[in-house]
Amino acid sequence: MQFSQEAYGDIQFWFQFAYGIGSLVGGKLLDRYGTRIGYGGAALLWSVAGTLHAFASSVTHFSVLRMVLGLGEAPNFPAVNKSITEWFPPSQRAFAMGVVNFGTNFANIIGPGIFIWIATTWSWQACFAVMGALGFLWVPLWLTTTRVPGHIEATPKGSGLTIRAVLQYKEAWGYALAKGLTDPVWWFYLFWLPTYLTDFRGMTPGERATALTVVYAISGVGSLVGGAASSFLIRQGWDVGRARKTTMLACAIIMPFSALGMVVQNTQLAVLLFGLGTAAHQAWMSNVFTLPGDVFPKQAVGSVNGFGVFMGAMGGALFSGLIPGRLLPVLGYAPIMISMSCFYLIAWVLVHKLMGNLEIVKLRESAA
Repeated sequence: MQFSQEAYGDIQFWFQFAYGIGSLVGGKLLDRYGTRIGYGGAALLWSVAGTLHAFASSVTHFSVLRMVLGLGEAPNFPAVNKSITEWFPPSQRAFAMGVVNFGTNFANIIGPGIFIWIATTWSWQACFAVMGALGFLWVPLWLTTTRVPGHIEATPKGSGLTIRAVLQYKEAWGYALAKGLTDPVWWFYLFWLPTYLTDFRGMTPGERATALTVVYAISGVGSLVGGAASSFLIRQGWDVGRARKTTMLACAIIMPFSALGMVVQNTQLAVLLFGLGTAAHQAWMSNVFTLPGDVFPKQAVGSVNGFGVFMGAMGGALFSGLIPGRLLPVLGYAPIMISMSCFYLIAWVLVHKLMGNLEIVKLRESAA
């Protein structure tokens, strides 16, 4: 099945839109019911939606199913962030998030080759059926094995912030705006880099799979390095705010240079630059995702994170969905990618101004 760039962008828009709504609801549910039940339910919904993609036969079908998938996928990182906040002290959280990001990138490393093999051996429908079915195996394991250990104080349930209360904190806006500006860059790479490598670089499916494997292998290294860097600085005596923001600034400076992969002539160099960009993004995110846990009490982390993921999804809906689908045929890839890569510097300034030195916020009684 083939789509025009506009139709493909519209499908991604609806996924991102639902992802944003799901993050708001999911963050609140995680704070209310805990990560075990909240994340398990979300993963079950994701698995159902992923499997049903195998039966889609039109743009409308895909749009609807991508919306359901987005609702189920949205609580993923809020759940991860909440768990890390419960389990780890500030000096270890960024590295722990880096390990999680490395795990997601490992799937991107091995995924392209596996998907192309499944699609060419059986069909594209089999890709969705197989991946969706794996979720049904994972959910029971999650529900039966996940517990908060006795020596760790569990987050109080039912004490999260309402969405209206979250909006009262400038620190929440700093985090959310940073996500809203920079998440779309990752989604753009995820959604549009394969089509770019085919349409602009003329790669065959096998060559494209190899290139994507290289890109995401490099990004996995960035996940670990970014998390380890700020954790190392904290252990050296730096305060949390200085360590996080110094690491993030280095990533923000790298991003515009990596986007030059869109204009260099040498394809191998372009792939390496794309890898550098995804690595810098993952290093950035390993630190950004720790910010709610650094600044807010545990019972509010899920709600604040949900707001940030919502803003990231809305940014993604625009900058990796609607806008590319309509402007790529006119402007091409380079102007869009280079412009978006400069968003990181703007996001860093917003974090610096709105979140200060990342000191713990005291929740207002009226906000709980």
